[in-house]
Amino acid sequence: MKKGMTLFLLMGITVLCMAQAEEPVAWTFSSKKIADKVYEIHLTAAVSSPWHTYSQNTPDGGPVPTKIDFNKNPLIIVEGKTKEVGKMETKHEKTFGVDVKQYSGKVDFVQVIKIKSNVKTNISGNVEFMACDDTQCLPPKSIPFTVSVGGK
Repeated sequence: MKKGMTLFLLMGITVLCMAQAEEPVAWTFSSKKIADKVYEIHLTAAVSSPWHTYSQNTPDGGPVPTKIDFNKNPLIIVEGKTKEVGKMETKHEKTFGVDVKQYSGKVDFVQVIKIKSNVKTNISGNVEFMACDDTQCLPPKSIPFTVSVGGK
């Protein structure tokens, strides 16, 4: 009985360790003032090798593209589309049968916003992404974020 219980515990610990190891993308969120009442919001993904994550512009039938949603804030105007800054790789993905745009290492998603007055406020939202390596894909994940902007 004790040997069976010990084996069960060791298997459980192994599964927990494996689950913790499969966090190949670490996100950081920040803001940078670029002009009076104008800020860049940076959503930066650090991707562990050999993993990669995908562009916002992934074709239908392919993996889940990165999607960034900003919550409404009456003090903030979101300007244009979110830009991607990083070394984009285009690769034909046999699993999906399409050419995909992906990032390894690091990618910075940058959104320009304007605040309506010089008050301190927050911009928040969610980033949804998928991570894959050459043999597997993890389920899509959604990460909430909040970034402080404004003030004097």
